Amino acid sequence: MTTTPAAPARPRRRKGEGQWALGYREPLNANEQSKKDDNPLNVRARIENIYAHRGFESIDGGDLRGRFRWWGLYTQRKAGIDGGKTATLEPEELDDDRFMMRVRVDGGQLSLEQLRAIADVSVDFGRGTADVTDRQNIQYHWIDVRDVPTIWQRLESVGLSTQEACGDCPRVIMGSPVAGVSADEIIDGRPAIDAIESRYIGDQAFSNLPRKFKTAISGHPGHDVVPQINDVAFIGAVHPEHGPGFDVWVGGGLSTNPHLALRLGAWVPLDEVPAVWEGVVSIFRDYGYRRLRSRARLKFLVQDWGIEKFREVLETKYLQRTLIDLDAPPVPDTPVDHVGVHRQVDGRFYVGAATTVGRISGPMLQQLADVVEAHGSDRVALTPMQKIVVLDIEEDRVESLVAALAELGLHARPSQWRQHTMACTGIEYCKLAIVNTKDRAAHLIDELEQRVPELDSPITVNVNGCPNSCARIQTADIGLKGQLVMDEDGRQVEGFQVHLGGALGLDAGFGRKLRAHKVTGDQLPDYVEKLSRTYLAHREDGESFAAWVARADEEVLR
Repeated sequence: MTTTPAAPARPRRRKGEGQWALGYREPLNANEQSKKDDNPLNVRARIENIYAHRGFESIDGGDLRGRFRWWGLYTQRKAGIDGGKTATLEPEELDDDRFMMRVRVDGGQLSLEQLRAIADVSVDFGRGTADVTDRQNIQYHWIDVRDVPTIWQRLESVGLSTQEACGDCPRVIMGSPVAGVSADEIIDGRPAIDAIESRYIGDQAFSNLPRKFKTAISGHPGHDVVPQINDVAFIGAVHPEHGPGFDVWVGGGLSTNPHLALRLGAWVPLDEVPAVWEGVVSIFRDYGYRRLRSRARLKFLVQDWGIEKFREVLETKYLQRTLIDLDAPPVPDTPVDHVGVHRQVDGRFYVGAATTVGRISGPMLQQLADVVEAHGSDRVALTPMQKIVVLDIEEDRVESLVAALAELGLHARPSQWRQHTMACTGIEYCKLAIVNTKDRAAHLIDELEQRVPELDSPITVNVNGCPNSCARIQTADIGLKGQLVMDEDGRQVEGFQVHLGGALGLDAGFGRKLRAHKVTGDQLPDYVEKLSRTYLAHREDGESFAAWVARADEEVLR
């Protein structure tokens, strides 16, 4: 008896990823459908003409939890909802009837007039709230939709905006806080930032991206805009023939699946930065993955294509020219944060001061504006490390300024702990958070300043309220990811998964997650004290915390 051989199995057809350039134009999830139904930028008219008059209850659900983001607005977390309910309640159950609002500060620098406007909006409409984020934004809370048009009028009258501060679009463009004044600067990137902001922010050709798109542009060699974790970054570099310009990085990002950016290996002159930026963001728009939100970031496309193909597509399809090659320029040991007193290129000084994990207030900013003006300056800057820099100070006024800032709680000569600890918004306002972050981190700083004042080498401590890494936990010496854990009595309490030894800069890499090791919030000061003392006792000469962690036995780190 003969048998007919079975037909070979057909290869399983790979699902389309929603890439527009490959013909997948129909929305594959609710977010994509919402953006197709109405360009999110159009929601401004409804806010001004309907919602600001009729109040929170009149807001369409698709606008409330989607399109509002394109104008910097998220509903904040309803008070009293504990972290155990974050993932179990429906969005409408988590929503308060007030909003978080982000103000774009492209490039990070603010005039005194802009600083006063930000401060006054906080006091008049935000219950005094104002945080410095690690994206150089200012973030308000308690905003009533009925006040939003007035807030926009105030901000826009001084050249500020909330447009595309959130959403699937080009977010705030980070820039060197000391652009134009630093004695170390290779090239001033502000003209490129200004050109991109004026040409492309608010352009509907770029307001429907697969997901958020983060940009950094700095002519400072100290990586002061953390380029390795941005979707695209232009960093000052000198070409041996063409002179000062920019080295280009693409595909960085953190969250639950972190990737470090890769160099294109190309040099770009200042006047061509906007065109290259447009090409990179267009690739993301056209080829980015839109089917799954978890893969809808440029880093996944760069990983799948490889950097050679990415550059080829950029040059042939979007720029129609070949970029100039560039060998890798020097990379700093760690990114600089500009804290302290530094001489400017013009002989004056800038003074960088540490906030307490980005938590400031409207009244503090009003007082800061008075202090800055009294010391002869008319501008400040925000940094990606949640710091504030006062620019253009004459030498004989520096020490007076340092003392005045300290009275406001801004420290130009902070402890290692205060300088190198940051935190995200946390459960106080964020609907994704599981634990308190700002208060935990502030308490941790106070404790460690008393317990380990002798710390003489930076240990970065980044505290995050959920797995999304807004506070960059994977790239910190000590990264703390908020979650619920069991305490010694078997009760479920706030705690943290520990990541150790992450870094940006020359030896960039992601922290080592200790298997099954959790720390309760109350145990946190004891744990960090023990860990830092062990490091101080066993480090080799000049050895960083991250390098020590890499060779330490895991039992020592618990």
